[in-house]
Amino acid sequence: MKKLLSLPPNLVGSFHEITELPKSEWFCTNDPVGKKLGSGGGTTWLLRAAYEANDEGRTFDEWLAADKRLLLHAGGQSRRLPSYAPSGKILTPLPVFRWERGQSLHQDLLSLQVPLYKRIMDIAPKGLNTMIVSGDVYIRSTEPLQAIPEDADIVCYGLWLGPEIAKDHGVFVSTRENPTELKCMLQKPSVETLSSLLADHFYLTDIGVWILSDRAVKVLMQHSSAEGKELDGDVINYDMYGEFGCALGSEPVIKDASVNGLKVAILPLPGGEFYHFGTSHELLSSMLAIQNLVSDQREIMHHDRKPHPSIFVQNTEVKIKWNENNRNIWVENAFIGAGWTLTKDNIVTGVPENNWTLNLGEGQCVDIVPIGEDHWAVRPYGFNDKFRGDLAEVEYLGGSFAEWAKERGICIDNIEGRHDLQAARIFPIVSNVDDMGVVLRWMLFDPSLEEGKAIWAASRRVCADEISSEANLCRLVAQRTKLRCQNFAVIAKNWEHSVFYQADLESTARDYGRYDIPLPSPLPSSASLLTRTKDAMFRSEALRFAGKDGGKYEEEAFSLLRQGLTDEALRVRQCPRLSVYADQIVWGRSPVRIDIAGGWTDTPPFCLMEGGNVVNLAIKLNGQPPLQTYVKPCSEPHIVLRSIDLGASETITTYEELAAFNKVGSPFSIPKAALSLSGFLPQFCKDQYNSLEEQLRAFGCGLEVTLLSAIPAGSGLGTSSVLAATVLGALSDFCGLGWDKAEIGHRTLVLEQLLTTGGGWQDQFGGLLPGIKLLQTERGFCQNPEVRYMPDALFTLPEYKACHLLYYTGITRTAKTILAEIVRRMFLNEHDELAQLREMKAHALDMFDAIQRMDFERMGRLVGKTWKQNQALDLGTNPPAVEALTRLVDDLCLGYKLPGAGGGGYLYMVAKDEDAAARIRRILSENRPNDKARFVEMSLCQNGFQVSRS
Repeated sequence: MKKLLSLPPNLVGSFHEITELPKSEWFCTNDPVGKKLGSGGGTTWLLRAAYEANDEGRTFDEWLAADKRLLLHAGGQSRRLPSYAPSGKILTPLPVFRWERGQSLHQDLLSLQVPLYKRIMDIAPKGLNTMIVSGDVYIRSTEPLQAIPEDADIVCYGLWLGPEIAKDHGVFVSTRENPTELKCMLQKPSVETLSSLLADHFYLTDIGVWILSDRAVKVLMQHSSAEGKELDGDVINYDMYGEFGCALGSEPVIKDASVNGLKVAILPLPGGEFYHFGTSHELLSSMLAIQNLVSDQREIMHHDRKPHPSIFVQNTEVKIKWNENNRNIWVENAFIGAGWTLTKDNIVTGVPENNWTLNLGEGQCVDIVPIGEDHWAVRPYGFNDKFRGDLAEVEYLGGSFAEWAKERGICIDNIEGRHDLQAARIFPIVSNVDDMGVVLRWMLFDPSLEEGKAIWAASRRVCADEISSEANLCRLVAQRTKLRCQNFAVIAKNWEHSVFYQADLESTARDYGRYDIPLPSPLPSSASLLTRTKDAMFRSEALRFAGKDGGKYEEEAFSLLRQGLTDEALRVRQCPRLSVYADQIVWGRSPVRIDIAGGWTDTPPFCLMEGGNVVNLAIKLNGQPPLQTYVKPCSEPHIVLRSIDLGASETITTYEELAAFNKVGSPFSIPKAALSLSGFLPQFCKDQYNSLEEQLRAFGCGLEVTLLSAIPAGSGLGTSSVLAATVLGALSDFCGLGWDKAEIGHRTLVLEQLLTTGGGWQDQFGGLLPGIKLLQTERGFCQNPEVRYMPDALFTLPEYKACHLLYYTGITRTAKTILAEIVRRMFLNEHDELAQLREMKAHALDMFDAIQRMDFERMGRLVGKTWKQNQALDLGTNPPAVEALTRLVDDLCLGYKLPGAGGGGYLYMVAKDEDAAARIRRILSENRPNDKARFVEMSLCQNGFQVSRS
């Protein structure tokens, strides 16, 4: 999705430098200086500028249809939020939410806004390509998004808000019979009007999120042009909401045939929340409301020590202590020395290092802005100042400007721009920090300070608009970055009460490496195991970004994870006892699994932090469970391991040989580890023996363990995990260990940790348990999935069964390398990955719902969405050879995916119907990528793991 931004003029030139966002994805411009275009005219100006810069020889219609795009209007003067007027409200730094994981320590309003808009545009039908939003709001949606109508020209999102709020906004009115179709749009209707509407109408409050079809975009642009053309003529002042919006609907307020003819759908944003950041008051009230969204102490990841929750401090060095009288404090990119006093309703931004004595009274705010290479603009202001009105009447610093000027011996008539406080040249430019402090005292609270008055009188003075246009934003951001880096040591040291380990540690590690910041002191052993794993991976990543070797810390992270996952199981030692007759064979067999939604959410450490949801199905191949294990007694006191499919065997006579399950390339790592966990190594056994031979004699016999994996390695069907579970299950029966399927599944997780292959729990439970099911776990080291079985009609009824196809691609890729990279990002709370995993977790519930409702088409489409989600986690999931295959059958499938980690193995396809399935079989049989590629018959397995005796 392309992002097109309308920004303050001064920000346009430095936007890419200070944000480090790529020009290929982020285009920005500004409205013509001194000319008001309105939201509609501004949209036209922005689209014209973006097209001119990136047309690549295409017509405007071709360019418009080529991409999804987000248009974000953020070019206002920011009169009521002076602290972020120079850099634009859209780049306002916002603190990490105390209940959220994976946010960056240098996040801003823009970075918080865009993910929701992308989610919406990802599901927007073809032709609905342009989203238009405002830059000074943060909108959350806590529930899954609903489908967007395909036949609409415009889609508008709204919230169900009461009349006391709606009266100050636009509202979408619909009839009760057709609640998603717009009847008309009203701008700031009275409470009485809204109350009367409710008798037979609904209304949604506009939140400023509109999606336009290409046709609607062109109509809007024509109305914003003096000549009525998209690309020709001067852009005129045209309001998208008050004019264009009020001409929309079946019974619009404004009659305009071309606009009236556009079909409009209105949708309530599911679980929607709306936070405005347009004023100083809203900066604090919105941030406080967001921080207090969660009151459950179990969900709050850090409990800070501030005396009041409305104190927000970022990128700042603070030498004072807060007290119980402090309220509504915002300090960012500033130095607060020991001589400062703050009270309430104070905002302090941009202040360089100083040794001032400065007392901010209630409602007094300070903004210092770099000008040029070595000067600063000094801007004190009041918390509630509107910066609008003649100086004789306007409020300033909480009182009358006229009174303020009189106290300081200033004649209002001599101030340039006196007609409007925003244009009044009252803010001095200084060249040193000492003068800055003196003039601040004079302007804020000491009108008799002659030195301050002299500095003010001798200085070049600028107005608020000139501060924004002349600000050196690179200097401003450089100071913020320096202070943030200095803060790292403080918040890392205070890790128990700070956001350090809940933040995006990859982003933090990048800063540590980039700016050569010393690593924090080691965590104490009393820190939680999960926090220690994160700390170790963070150290590894910081060293990597610094160009150094962090391998030992990465290994420590995985070692601590293994400890957490295995400690409980290993604490209970086993006592194997021969439980069969001398001539009996124990036969274990299992199906394999196909994961169709939620895969990866079962993988530690993500599932330990947030729990996992996976939908998978147990399948037989060619009518048989493909993974089998045979265990039988042998007369000699040794253990014989055989693999039918590999044609290999090994005889084990010592504990040392059995313990070598980590040997690279060994075909018997799984059975060795399984035997160890079953109590045939001293550290896992209740009874102690001097040798393996002695233990086997006491056991009553040796063991022969034979494996059959009638499926290629790297299949993506969970082969190694399910085989491990099958071996453990067979050994449990042979040795009388009494493990049920839940215990077998958990011990498989332990086994994989012992082998250092890692992995989650869905593979083994997918094969151990029958049919199609939703597997869910809660957070914590105890990962015992709750199972919710689903009807199998979509997989077994004749009209559907033939539509499920399984094709072996002959392309293999081991999951371990994919797994290590994805797990590394899990440790680091990497923002984009956590967001993707949460979406995948919710997606599993959508799949559950589709199958419960027996909606075959939706189920197939959701399989396709799963495949896109997997690729979003790792592009290597879909190598070119696989993509070439899927291109051949794309139009014949509702959805397809490579099971498991992807990269090769089997391709699971859901054909649109039986005819499509037959055509897929013919096409892929005629276009085999290699001599191993083939179709394999799959069928749902209703048994899961089975064990029996001869």
